[in-house]
Amino acid sequence: MTIMTDAGLAETAFHFLETLQPTRLIASPELARRTGVGRVLLKIEADRPLGNFKQLGGMFAGLLALARRPAGAPAHLICASDGNHGLAVTAAAQSAGAKASVFLPDTVTAVRAERIRGLGGEVIWVAGTYDDAVEAAAAFAARGEGVLIADTAPDPADPVVHDVMAGYAALARELYDQLREAGASPTHLYVQAGVGGLAAALVDSLAETMSGPRRTFAVEPRAAACVAAALRAGRPVQIDGDLHTSAEMLSCGLASAPALEVLRRRGVGSVLVDEDRLAAAVRALGDATGVASTASGAAGLAGLLEVAEQPALRVEHGLTEDSVVLLVVTEGAAE
Repeated sequence: MTIMTDAGLAETAFHFLETLQPTRLIASPELARRTGVGRVLLKIEADRPLGNFKQLGGMFAGLLALARRPAGAPAHLICASDGNHGLAVTAAAQSAGAKASVFLPDTVTAVRAERIRGLGGEVIWVAGTYDDAVEAAAAFAARGEGVLIADTAPDPADPVVHDVMAGYAALARELYDQLREAGASPTHLYVQAGVGGLAAALVDSLAETMSGPRRTFAVEPRAAACVAAALRAGRPVQIDGDLHTSAEMLSCGLASAPALEVLRRRGVGSVLVDEDRLAAAVRALGDATGVASTASGAAGLAGLLEVAEQPALRVEHGLTEDSVVLLVVTEGAAE
């Protein structure tokens, strides 16, 4: 396959975002009753062609990076991933006739690795955690092997990470129209956080659509709560432990500095959930809506359940029978 021209790649990147087919926004009266709120609205990112929201950021940033690469640099995209970002970056490379190498921690399932290989991506296994894979991918790119498409960085101004978050913001643009059509103005947003990129993109883009005091919360597994740690410290800090959680896509030990800058500016709060709560959220989502997902995909709902079932937290979060809660189901069921 022939690599596209730089101008063609940039045009393709923006055309990709402009021509997206919006994913569904659905209401769940059953979840609203269960959590004692007025409405629960869910954005179903399992509807994306790749089955998750990461397509938005990885495709957009990957195509732009190929368009902007220095003359003579290889048409080769490199990234670290827990699975979904790598799939999206590989799809960008495939569409442009380029190569993709994806560094995966050895905790990633074979199914997710095979999906990357199925699109022509090279999988490079890394012993350890997602953070170890991030370091390995960065070192590989630093040797001039290709262009790094990171979804996290220690530099708040990192341009590629900002491109990734700009891609995620397309989700919010879809929501503008959908919320207006539904006659809804959310009072609360519970959104899952790995390194924080999706949460940052949404809270920044949706700030003007939310009614009353803006109550936005990043939801994380208790075993991998790097965003909560960063919010407390005011900077990204490496958390301890093996980061093991059933929410595999959220198994991250160091928050993204560009994302954290937004989360702090927007006053985002934190909700931590344990493994039982994550499992319960997957079941509750399926029972109430028929949507099959994973612990990662249903983590926002896990956060809502965590708050809704504790009277003191309900008061702290301002959660009432009139609240309108927005959630994002970030991926479909793992095959």
